Amino acid sequence: MDPRVAFVTGGASGLGRSIAGRLATDDFHVVIADISDADSASVVDEMHSTGGAGEWVHCDVGDIDSVRVAAEQITGTHGGVDLLVNNAGFDIPGFFLESDPRDWDSIVKVVMMGTLNCTFVLAPSIAERCRASGYGRIVNIASDAGRVGSMGEAAYSAAKGGVIAFSKSMARELARDRVTVNSVCPGPAETPMTDRIRQAPLGAKLMTQMEQVTPLKRLATPAEVAAIVSYFASDDAAFTTGQTVSISGGLSMHG
Repeated sequence: MDPRVAFVTGGASGLGRSIAGRLATDDFHVVIADISDADSASVVDEMHSTGGAGEWVHCDVGDIDSVRVAAEQITGTHGGVDLLVNNAGFDIPGFFLESDPRDWDSIVKVVMMGTLNCTFVLAPSIAERCRASGYGRIVNIASDAGRVGSMGEAAYSAAKGGVIAFSKSMARELARDRVTVNSVCPGPAETPMTDRIRQAPLGAKLMTQMEQVTPLKRLATPAEVAAIVSYFASDDAAFTTGQTVSISGGLSMHG
């Protein structure tokens, strides 16, 4: 039996790198879709060194034509995709009224439109394969910033809030094909992105404050986020769809 194919955007670094590694250990054939070819190749080498299966494709999620080219490449090789993890994203911290509108465009293009682009292009393949096999998954990496807002991250919070709402809508639309769609909302996690945020005075202040007010007094590790993605991608989660799970050490609590 051929392994299930997972398409992980932004899989070359940070949370995406950890998610890709975890899915490889879960016996997926993992496709790293990222703009950084060198880092993508490095992740694939890591997976191969531990017995995992994977490859990489160049993909700019904010450009739907780039997504189409990447999807055609994978479909040509594997016939389609079974799991899509929309993870690609970045942030530029700063007070909204002092920000550059061009930065909003960049953030929304990757975080929000990237999720729409990849879902639009790949969901038909996932649905088709799911109708035949009974398995199809989409897991979107949102953020607690999209659930409760975050000072200094207004555009990012707006984009991630859109990802959460989009996920619920797609969970309803794809239910007829038995494809599940869920969102994972990390609080602050130890990633290269948060390292970059700490380089700005406001960002450093925000990170320190978040650690202090988090009940568990630390940031999440990428592996902890990847574990929740692994659950949503598993057969155990076949009846779980339209859900949003926070991984925040208690920083946000939802009932």
